[in-house]
Amino acid sequence: MRVAVVGNFNHTGVINRFGQLRKRTQNREAVETLAAALQEGGHETLVCEGDKGLIATLDRFMPPDPQARPSGIVFNLAEGIQGESRYTHVPAMLEMAGVPYTGSSPLGHGVANDKVIAKTLMRDRGVPTPKFRVMHSGTESAGDLNFPVVVKPRREDCSYGMQLVREPGQLRQAVEAVVTQYAQDALVEEYIDGREITVALLGNGELEVLPLVEQDFGDSEPLFTYDAKYMGVGSPKKICPAQLDTNRATVLRDISVATFRACLCRDYGRVDIRIDRSGQPFVLEINPNPELGTGTSFLLAAKTAGYTSSSLINHILDLAHTRYFGPFLPAKTLAGPYPHAED
Repeated sequence: MRVAVVGNFNHTGVINRFGQLRKRTQNREAVETLAAALQEGGHETLVCEGDKGLIATLDRFMPPDPQARPSGIVFNLAEGIQGESRYTHVPAMLEMAGVPYTGSSPLGHGVANDKVIAKTLMRDRGVPTPKFRVMHSGTESAGDLNFPVVVKPRREDCSYGMQLVREPGQLRQAVEAVVTQYAQDALVEEYIDGREITVALLGNGELEVLPLVEQDFGDSEPLFTYDAKYMGVGSPKKICPAQLDTNRATVLRDISVATFRACLCRDYGRVDIRIDRSGQPFVLEINPNPELGTGTSFLLAAKTAGYTSSSLINHILDLAHTRYFGPFLPAKTLAGPYPHAED
């Protein structure tokens, strides 16, 4: 099968500069490694830029057959270039053009990317999440929020702009910094002091919950900032499987599945959870487009479950293909274990 792997490697493929520009571009080498895994699965691949030229590129690479059925599929890794709800842009283009793709729909990405909407939907499903308020200027009352609190942009990822505010007198400055720098509201939520667990999920109907991963911060500030994620500053050690008793692990799996469904995710996703000092879990966020490469929590969880890097990537492709067209068999047998390929 023809598989176009779509990412965002530069900011040039737009008509005009408009709205908030995404601060970082994706690592093309990491995306090409993923494409190589698909080639190992027997697929013809093309790495594409998710910009204004994407539809023309796909039209050449995977033209429809005489019955107008899709002749290929997109493995969507795009994070967007600029403007609001950037993760929705490429999926929306693909919907318009009639091209199937992996991962969540524009609605699913929009829901998950808007932290306020995501937390509201979680709460409606009975999923525990920290108490929060939305602030526009920092002059609003914090109400019944207990300090310290975490302040972050409402619609950003990668922990951009995230700050830990310990005293009420520091709140206004933190909110103003978010509103000024990111041109959006600030989400202010209670800080949960405790263990951080990430939960990777695969599937659509019956979800597969991969082994839980603990982010062990050691003596560092237990806050997963952008620098900790991407600059190696205070980066936590990943422990998989996380050392949890059976009952607590079951609770975390259940609320992760409920979060995945509440936020309309598809194929795969990752839920981030904090467990406070009393043992109460709180869902912080859900990522419908988590990174899958070397060193990531998702790949560590998958390898602990018996996947190889290649079999994980091809399994996600199979999940998307099955969602569109029914059961799909790989072009050839992959090296290494391939658990649950029949799902």
